[in-house]
Amino acid sequence: MPDILISGTGLYTPPESISNQELVDSFNTYVEHYNIEHAREIAAGELAALQPSSAEFVEKASGIKSRYVMNKSGIVDPARLVPHLPERPNEVPSIQCEMGVAAAREAMEQAGKSARDIDAVIVAASNMQRAYPAMAVEIQDALGIQGYGFDMNVACSSATFGIQQARDAVRTGSARCVLIVNPEICSGHLNFRDRDSHFIFGDVCTAVIVESAATATGSEQFVIVDTKLQTIYSNNIRNNFGFLNRADESGVGTPDKLFVQEGRKVFKEVCPAVASQISDQLDTLGIAPTQLKRLWLHQANLSMNQLISRRVLGRDATPEEAPTILDEYANTSSAGSIIAFHKHRSDFSSGDLGVLCSFGAGYSIGSVILKKR
Repeated sequence: MPDILISGTGLYTPPESISNQELVDSFNTYVEHYNIEHAREIAAGELAALQPSSAEFVEKASGIKSRYVMNKSGIVDPARLVPHLPERPNEVPSIQCEMGVAAAREAMEQAGKSARDIDAVIVAASNMQRAYPAMAVEIQDALGIQGYGFDMNVACSSATFGIQQARDAVRTGSARCVLIVNPEICSGHLNFRDRDSHFIFGDVCTAVIVESAATATGSEQFVIVDTKLQTIYSNNIRNNFGFLNRADESGVGTPDKLFVQEGRKVFKEVCPAVASQISDQLDTLGIAPTQLKRLWLHQANLSMNQLISRRVLGRDATPEEAPTILDEYANTSSAGSIIAFHKHRSDFSSGDLGVLCSFGAGYSIGSVILKKR
């Protein structure tokens, strides 16, 4: 059977960016106003005073320096601290559809594919705009693709899980060529009033084309050598927003309906699990770590990536071996590892190997071994 491969990727980057300093300035203004407003309760010990932040703290804690967002003005407004993204009429393409189409067109051009060559669309993302109709079906329609589409959500691992679904579809013959789209508006679920997490996420959209080597014509083809998926239940990263919220009015709008995490526990538990999965996968395939040219890791936290790559390689990775994009993009959930792959693969020669890996809430871990054709 012909190899199944990734033949194209696309990236949509929002036009607006927020630096750490801009984000911290708005947060600190909010903190100052909050502490003044609640001065009596704070003095009486009934409330804890909020603590200000700094750009240096954010970068040290995460490695993030800035992030792209779909709306900047609402986020940096201390009286709002929420993106302003008005709902659109049903007859108008949704905002995630627009993002998805932009990223998809670049991936299709790179792979040399037109709409008639693709017969399945998977939207794999943490943050879905609505329950139904599926975002995948809307994007499919906007691109003029025949066939089928569906949405899937495995949090930050959605893209790698989607790649396995696409590979399996091509392998079984249920699709000839699959478009995977990862539209992430992470700013929509971020609590910009929380000092420990308000800086973590950014917005972006990526796209990937998966097809058989028999039909591939693009200039950059990466064979999917192997995929491995793992999920381990954990409450340490959670978002309780859902359709049942209106059935208990007491919880509407509370912080747990946004992104929440136990960061130290996540670091301690996820890093060794990810490193072990990659190492075990390589061992099963008979691939030595020294044969890897690159690790395209999920872009959540710089220290996490440094630890994972060190455990896999047995030494510190160079910036070329484990490229970082989260300093510019921040954590973009499922799209992070795809951005790293999109931007850092042009130096690959035929036969070079790399690992595309994502990990996050669930816990979920997806690792894909790729070889330049």
